Amino acid sequence: MDRTELEIEALLTQLERMSFVAHRDVNEALPSIRRHGGEVTCAWLSACHALFSHDREAGKAFIRGSPEAERVSETVLPWTHQALTFLRFRSPGRAVEGFMENLPWAFGTLGHAGEERWAEIGFRWCHRHMESGTLYFRTPVADLVGRQGIAGVEHLTQPAEELFETRRLMLATYLPGAIKVRNLFGPQALLPWAQRGADILQAGRLRGEAYFRLESEESLKVLMEQVPGYRVAEHQRLFGFLLTAWFDAPPQVRESPWSPDKGRAFVETDGRAVYLPVALPEREEAVVGVLHNAGHIACGSFERPQLEALFTAAGVDTLSLSSEGRTSLDPVFATFGDEALRFQLLFDLCEDLRVDARLNRRIPNHLRRLVRLAERRCPWQEASEPYYRAALDTVRLALDESSIASDRRKRLAWETLRGLTEDGATLVDAFRAAKVLLASGEFPRIETVEDFQQAYLPGRSPHGGRGVYPGEAQERSRSGAGEQAGGTPTKERSAKAGRERACCDRSGDAQAAEAATQGANGGSGGEMGGRRAGASAVAGGALHRANERGVPYPEWDYREGRYRRQWAWVQERRLSEANLAEAERLTAAYADALTRLKRAIQAQKPTRLAPRRRQLEGDEVDVDAAVGFITEKRAGRLPLPRVYRQRRPAQRDTSVMLLADLSTSVMQQLPGDQGRIVDRIRAGILLFAEAMEEVGDPYAIAGFSSKYRDNVSYYLIKEFDEPLTTEVRAVVGGLSGRLATRMGAAIRHALTRFAASPCPRRLLLILSDGRPEDYDDGGDIRYLHEDTRVAVKEAVEQGVHPFCITLDPAGSDYLPRIFGRGHFLVLDHLNSLPRKLPEIYLRLRR
Repeated sequence: MDRTELEIEALLTQLERMSFVAHRDVNEALPSIRRHGGEVTCAWLSACHALFSHDREAGKAFIRGSPEAERVSETVLPWTHQALTFLRFRSPGRAVEGFMENLPWAFGTLGHAGEERWAEIGFRWCHRHMESGTLYFRTPVADLVGRQGIAGVEHLTQPAEELFETRRLMLATYLPGAIKVRNLFGPQALLPWAQRGADILQAGRLRGEAYFRLESEESLKVLMEQVPGYRVAEHQRLFGFLLTAWFDAPPQVRESPWSPDKGRAFVETDGRAVYLPVALPEREEAVVGVLHNAGHIACGSFERPQLEALFTAAGVDTLSLSSEGRTSLDPVFATFGDEALRFQLLFDLCEDLRVDARLNRRIPNHLRRLVRLAERRCPWQEASEPYYRAALDTVRLALDESSIASDRRKRLAWETLRGLTEDGATLVDAFRAAKVLLASGEFPRIETVEDFQQAYLPGRSPHGGRGVYPGEAQERSRSGAGEQAGGTPTKERSAKAGRERACCDRSGDAQAAEAATQGANGGSGGEMGGRRAGASAVAGGALHRANERGVPYPEWDYREGRYRRQWAWVQERRLSEANLAEAERLTAAYADALTRLKRAIQAQKPTRLAPRRRQLEGDEVDVDAAVGFITEKRAGRLPLPRVYRQRRPAQRDTSVMLLADLSTSVMQQLPGDQGRIVDRIRAGILLFAEAMEEVGDPYAIAGFSSKYRDNVSYYLIKEFDEPLTTEVRAVVGGLSGRLATRMGAAIRHALTRFAASPCPRRLLLILSDGRPEDYDDGGDIRYLHEDTRVAVKEAVEQGVHPFCITLDPAGSDYLPRIFGRGHFLVLDHLNSLPRKLPEIYLRLRR
């Protein structure tokens, strides 16, 4: 026996003394290792001994995974030396187990060089954070690479590498959600998503972890902003025009609640409206999808008689309705048991063919457009491809039956489907044709939701996936009157064809229509033509109808240089706290100041009629205007003779909104026995209201606070047309602080309240005691500062003049950038607030 064999025997003896289990497992794996020679076998046995001595679970995982690793890699030493790296870490058992399980896949998928890089990345994370390294090695290699080879692994982990250095973000927190984000949106979406998550994680660990698991609405909203492709939901008006051009009774166009966690995005319908997702891969798919779904409504797919006939054909007793009046086709599909998904795909294939064939007679070249779009795509799921190809073949056959003359199998299938392209075809005909296709046995089983979704052609979607509202029979009135017996378009249809081409072709007019549509829909939520959307578009967030969540508004993200659409949600509330006794006490305490204010107001009121200069007629000559008129006339011009002055009573031309910051900080106690900050705010608001009553200008009072972006509270205290009643005074007397200060959203909502005041001059007085901040700003002080600055700019562009009065001694550091110099006041003495607040308004209104 040579020296190598003696060494092998010695190592085996040591393993036997150490553990019966280790010795048994080594003997089972040894034959595959011995093929590589004695020295390799000795090195492997030494590694088994070292790993088992360091951590029993690590040793067992290494030994048991070795035969498969050797079979795939056809080597031993490279991965054996890699495994010894785990000796540097404490309790590496689970990491070694994941390493050995994925090792064959790494060699088989990435090759030897790729496997080496895969292991290098994992060990680097083990050095930083053992839990992160363990999760990395236990994640299937196929999930890490994402069909991109080792580059996919590098793209996936690079954002975590950067954020670990700057914000200590761990791979264990980041990786599970990052894989889904990369698969849905591509690697370019990872860094912005991770940066925002790191900010949230610093603000609160539980919220941050939910964000990275894609379990929080906040995470989904960020991803919605990253969805690549054509932004469908931002062009609702354009698609509304398109439907009006082609359908006599066009359905409404609404935004779909689709989110990235639901998989592939579809244009859908519920039988009444067409729902658009945030984005689709390209514009053409959006156009085809909108027309196709509207075609289902127009062609009777959701008419009650047809649905009832379908349920009867399927052997389902009744057409059941939910409390909302919707129904679902699930009971029909459920009758097919384990074949439900497969039958649903075949039924949708048949029904979509029926609808698209009829649409092609209404909309020229609809089928050709669908074919061109589908040929540019190919589902990469093996189970989906037969369904996708079959659907594409049926559309081609509907265009040209001669293409199947030499294909007997397709010819037989087409005999089943030909009747669906005729005018008299119904939903039940599609059901019967789908049963024939199912019985053919040519279509594979569908196991996953992803396979199911990828089987649909672009522009098509699962039939009735949202639940549908059964409608009355209207097909004859919708399409029969507009088409001639031979299916030839009438003059009306020809005119509509021209309008459709104007909407859909990529001409300059179409692009201009889209740009106009973006403005009409309240902004694009991003950038238009490389420039930020104007305030008139962005403030259109208020055009969204309020729901139980409130009213959505965009928010400016300076880090990305764009608006986040529907980001901050404002809920209008009435304050339930009231303290009339406190209001009366404060009014009495500041009675002298109120008396002085009223005297000053009386002194400012005009004692004679206000002059109106440069009039065409009047009581006296306007000397300056007359001189200008003569000068221009001698210069050869033809000026209008506006050379008179009139005197008319002055009209009220100014309205003001007082917006008070009601964050928690206003409850702070003042030094000594001077009370709290909120006491001065209450007194200031009360004196302001009394002064406004004396002035006679229309005014409103509101407060605001926030807790996260989706919970911004706007408290209505007094409306413009509401009198200063005892109840209003009591509410002011009961004001208290709550939560944080998301000022930008409050300003945007306040701008919408000015619609109740017709005055041309509008002032927005903001009373605050600190900088804009909220619980979810991630510690980035500048974020809400910049959003407030942009909100102030939007106000100015809408003709509202904002002015901030702050109690924060540090206000001079940040308010010049937000409001601009001369548009804010930092109060040196808090006790001066009640007196200063109405005085400031009187100065501003001059």
